[in-house]
Amino acid sequence: MPAKTFVCRCEDVTLEEIDHAIDAGHNDIESLKRYTGFGTGTCQGKWCMAACAKRLVAHGFDAGQGFTPRPPYHPVRFADLAALDPDE
Repeated sequence: MPAKTFVCRCEDVTLEEIDHAIDAGHNDIESLKRYTGFGTGTCQGKWCMAACAKRLVAHGFDAGQGFTPRPPYHPVRFADLAALDPDE
């Protein structure tokens, strides 16, 4: 049995799942994200976005437009952000 190749470590999305989603008609970054859940973990796509875009291009689709950013799950007050020490 072949080992799983993870594309999104945060959400445990595999290369096989990405390929299945593309074959099912999810041929842009936004719909691919919504179908598989890649890019919705703690890294917010910083690690997996490029890999998924490359996979779309390998299947012959355009991956030029990114996905819609979402606000943090837990709202943070600006005062709390301003109080952070930039040297830590």
